[in-house]
Amino acid sequence: MQRIGSVADVNSQAFRRNDFHNRQLAAELKERQRAARFHRPERDFERLRRQNKLFVRERLAALLDPETPFLELSTLAANKAYDGEVPGAAQVVGIGIVAGREVIVHADDASVKSGAWYPLSVKKIVRALDIAMENRLPVVHLCDCAGGFLPLQAEFFADRYHAGRILRNQSILSKMGVPQVAIVMGHCTAAGAYVPALSEYNIMVEGTGAIFLGGPPVVKAATGEHVSAEDLGGALMHTNVSGTSDYVASSEMHAIAIARDVVARLGQPANTWIDRVASEPPAYDASELYGIIPKDTRAQFDMREIIARLVDGSRFHEYQPRYGTSLVCGFARLHGYQIGILANNGVLFSDSSLKGAHFIQLCDKNRTPLLFLQNVTGFMVGREYERRGITKDGAKLIMAVSGASVPKFTIVCNSSHGAGAYAMSGRAFDPRFVFSWPNSQISAMGAEQAAGVLTHVKARQLARAGGRLSAQELAAIREPILEEYHERSSAYYATSEIWDDGILDPVDTRTALAIALSASLNAPIEAPQYGVFRL
Repeated sequence: MQRIGSVADVNSQAFRRNDFHNRQLAAELKERQRAARFHRPERDFERLRRQNKLFVRERLAALLDPETPFLELSTLAANKAYDGEVPGAAQVVGIGIVAGREVIVHADDASVKSGAWYPLSVKKIVRALDIAMENRLPVVHLCDCAGGFLPLQAEFFADRYHAGRILRNQSILSKMGVPQVAIVMGHCTAAGAYVPALSEYNIMVEGTGAIFLGGPPVVKAATGEHVSAEDLGGALMHTNVSGTSDYVASSEMHAIAIARDVVARLGQPANTWIDRVASEPPAYDASELYGIIPKDTRAQFDMREIIARLVDGSRFHEYQPRYGTSLVCGFARLHGYQIGILANNGVLFSDSSLKGAHFIQLCDKNRTPLLFLQNVTGFMVGREYERRGITKDGAKLIMAVSGASVPKFTIVCNSSHGAGAYAMSGRAFDPRFVFSWPNSQISAMGAEQAAGVLTHVKARQLARAGGRLSAQELAAIREPILEEYHERSSAYYATSEIWDDGILDPVDTRTALAIALSASLNAPIEAPQYGVFRL
């Protein structure tokens, strides 16, 4: 493969402006992540100490193998919801190594509302279990949940992303032969009681762990019976009498040691084979990404400069370099694994759509995972383009993305708008993982275009009635639209709603992709199969 020759001028004023701007964004991201992970009122830490409980981050540190990477997912979930009072949606999920085995970890954060499940908590847990199913990853649950947050029960009880979906996913994992290990470190109430009950192995901490469908107050209200939490659903009762739990532990550290021993005995399956050689770093420094990503999301830049700072040796075998040039396609290696890359260098035209569809099929045939680097404003519109078949050709690309059996990974590097976001393997197309960069924007269209469309519609409505908007009236309509679009299309809003699996500092992208790619190979790759392509 040929090394990409970077033409980025690292000494130019534009590069330095971009660098300063993006380093500020990265610093803000890290501070927000740190706050979501560790900032809690002292009273919450004191409550945990009083209950002989470890903070969720201490539990994670004890569970994971020392000095191994942990890819935390959706760290900033709910950062724009619930008045900012439920950091991380009261859940910690991620991919880590336990006793040498890649696993999904799901942990209730009892320092946030006693681990209560909010609507976005449920969505985050469901997503974690979806990842476990897609990638055949065992799950370790660290259970400490006070039950659902009842004032918002209507938002998480009856929809697809409700507590029942957690239990359904757990059952499907078991059906697939993917084991789950639960550690009951606090009360597991209502639907939360089924999390350990549906796990193949579960461990309870004596004195603090409890499992019951209804706690003592519920039992008193429903039946008039007075019963303690320990008698109702404590560790000794469930290990000696009901058989709901398998092991009793004298402390959280003891429980974690048992869990690690259980995971060690699960065995290590052979990973799916794909082409791999020895890894090597990129030829260019990843920190140069800060100067390449434009401060203005509307500014154009060459995605090859991004690729050069992500892939092994900065080498890239570009496919059809002279055709459909608004979509860059080609082969590269990432930590030794061969991957196929599709990256936007502009709006999608018919030729770039056809090129992308064909390239995806090539990768699917030779078991090459796909990486989509999104910077797309959509498909080209207009009379001439429709006559040339842009809708038909765009459908071919969408069909190829949907049908590809190899693992797909998506990074929203800049803009992600319109149907182009779908065609570049957006969330709706089930890529194994979707990550965003702090500068990115996701929406049906760009803010300027949306404001232009909506003010144009309003002006036409008035014109039919014989009226006309002044410049001031147009601005009064336009400005609130722009403000709302900027807020609702930001990376922080997207990650708050769990539209992605987390925001990455651009310099961490290569490592995150390597972990995600390795995890994906726990699942088999099916034979290629597609629907009907409209020719």
